[in-house]
Amino acid sequence: MTEINSLGAQSAFAAQVAKASLTGELLRLSQPQPGLIPPGQTAQAEVLNLRQVGQDFMMLLRLSLPNGNQAQVQASANQPLPPGSQITLGQADGNRLAVVLQQASASNIATLTQLDTGKIPIGTLLQGKVLTSQALPGATAFRSLVSLLNSSQAGATLTLDSPRPLAVGSLLSALVQGDQSLRFVPLSGRQDQLTIAQQLLTQQSRQASLPTLLNALQQIASAPAGNSELSATAARLLASLPDPTQLGDAKSIAQALNNSGAFLEAKLLGGLGAAVTPDLKAQLVRLVAQILPGVPSNPTFNPALTATALAQVLPGMARSALGMLDQVSSRPQPGAFPLPSRLLQSLEEKGDLQQLLRLAAAAISRVQSHQLASLQQTGTTESGNQQTTWQTEIPLRHGQEFIPLQAKLQREDTPQQQADPQREQRDPLQSLWRIELAFDLPPLGPLQVQAQLSQGRLSGQLWAERPQTAQLIDSQLGSLRERLLARGLDVGDLACHPGTPPQGPRTRLEQRWVDETA
Repeated sequence: MTEINSLGAQSAFAAQVAKASLTGELLRLSQPQPGLIPPGQTAQAEVLNLRQVGQDFMMLLRLSLPNGNQAQVQASANQPLPPGSQITLGQADGNRLAVVLQQASASNIATLTQLDTGKIPIGTLLQGKVLTSQALPGATAFRSLVSLLNSSQAGATLTLDSPRPLAVGSLLSALVQGDQSLRFVPLSGRQDQLTIAQQLLTQQSRQASLPTLLNALQQIASAPAGNSELSATAARLLASLPDPTQLGDAKSIAQALNNSGAFLEAKLLGGLGAAVTPDLKAQLVRLVAQILPGVPSNPTFNPALTATALAQVLPGMARSALGMLDQVSSRPQPGAFPLPSRLLQSLEEKGDLQQLLRLAAAAISRVQSHQLASLQQTGTTESGNQQTTWQTEIPLRHGQEFIPLQAKLQREDTPQQQADPQREQRDPLQSLWRIELAFDLPPLGPLQVQAQLSQGRLSGQLWAERPQTAQLIDSQLGSLRERLLARGLDVGDLACHPGTPPQGPRTRLEQRWVDETA
């Protein structure tokens, strides 16, 4: 970004016009208007509008004439004058006006050659529309005028220098990095993020906690009489769930995460058919496919439906099942962690397929909510680092109860780490890792864990909603530190607090979008 130099006043009007002619600061009137400004006099003008047509810049001017009248004229020039510019004009002849003085505008629509980071803090996402674009001498850079569409400076015109030309009329999104530095963000990526946020909002309004369905399946699996095929499906799904004692080593944890449903689509795209069998989301989809044809109120009801025909109608069945949940309670905030508990009425009768279908659809929607939350929080951070997020939920068997363990893992790499050609062989612990856990373990009550691992150094915070649990955990932190040190970790701060973690904005998504024709 560069400063725009003001033109100083000249002592004689003839010299002013001559200078304007030499510097090219002459405006060509669209229609000749002889005598618009009396000879030897000047008029104040404001640029109301600016658009680029080829190499010329068309402007609409509002003139305050010496006789007190006002007039609007259209003119073109080789150089752009930003909207809001206050200029002093003289008339060279019937076809041309000369800029004899350009004044700094005191209004809110002044041209900006640098940003006030007090009004537009670093990290703000600016959106603007390109008004003009022209090559600077030497063609090593291009200068554009961009009209800002958001923030406290909406309506102002920004002067930008860039190594490549900006398409006139295009919409731009850029993150503020300093008073004279912006980093452009692809608009398509922002639209993708907005679409994900909207889908997440819809999914979270349909979801319900997994234990409700699992309790219903436990009831079906233990029934002495009933649908034997459905009972077998329920028993297989319950048997695939791990219990807390099975998560004692890294391999078991990795297997539980892999089967949580978060990676089903990736497995299918990779052709890993056998790996899909124990996947939670895959089993839930099979359960819906098994239930839906048997619901009499369903339009696709057909007790004799073959497997081939079922595969053809399954997508429509899944949409129908998920659509049953639109009328349920208030919507949680997208991207929040952990995903709040939400219970639906359980089975009243063992043969209530309609309600079982509703519970299974809500469970699928909960898995999808975690998947969409992962996508929403994956991308480039405001500091330019690449952040990858995996969020999921693992239902654990604890006796006759089911405990959902929610987990979120984030990996963050700097631009230098991303550009490293040996990135795949690099130790993953060189990246910054963040881990969040949330679970309700009897008799301790709800617990949340936030930990950060960087360069082999681990620090963490724990929150317990029950004060006595917080005291118990706090008394055991010394033992935890010793065990972590024994595993070769450098341990930083460890603390336990009563209550829940402070909630703040986790993602910055721009909800206001401007139409291309605006």
